[in-house]
Amino acid sequence: MDQAADGFFRFMLGQRAEEMIAAAFPEPNHSLSYEYVTFAELGGEPVGMTSAYTGSQLRGFSDEALEQAAGRDAFRLRCMYVLLAPMLRVLNSVADEDFYLQGIAVQPGLRGKGVGSILLADIEHRAQASGSARLCLDVARKNAGARKLYAQRGMVDSSQWPNVVLLRPLLVRMTKVL
Repeated sequence: MDQAADGFFRFMLGQRAEEMIAAAFPEPNHSLSYEYVTFAELGGEPVGMTSAYTGSQLRGFSDEALEQAAGRDAFRLRCMYVLLAPMLRVLNSVADEDFYLQGIAVQPGLRGKGVGSILLADIEHRAQASGSARLCLDVARKNAGARKLYAQRGMVDSSQWPNVVLLRPLLVRMTKVL
């Protein structure tokens, strides 16, 4: 997930990010839960993954599993939630009827070889099966390769964040009507 989010999770969770995510992963009802993750494998080895859920599922998530996994770093985690609240608020704009792709990652050596397209096709299928009206994701504005892949799959830019005159946008929300 950290790779997919351009280092955001390590920044937010600190040096123990991998340990915390691994501890929270088997617990249900949160955005980093096994329930919403799909892995792509090649020869029994993971080569890519996605994490996605509906907007209505997102509203029911709890931070409890991640806070428990944080243990001695729980205070730091709560401070990061406060510090990053403006950025995390972008998730509040995911409509209940949307299917939100939180992250997609492909092993660096396999990028451009179709793994991302296979994962996106699976996400679209899951989104349609959930009855969602749209597929949406947030991508770093500077991530031209990912934005090109999403555009090839029919996704279009629908908004940017932050959307203020004095700051350059960091994220682009891309959507696709299903």
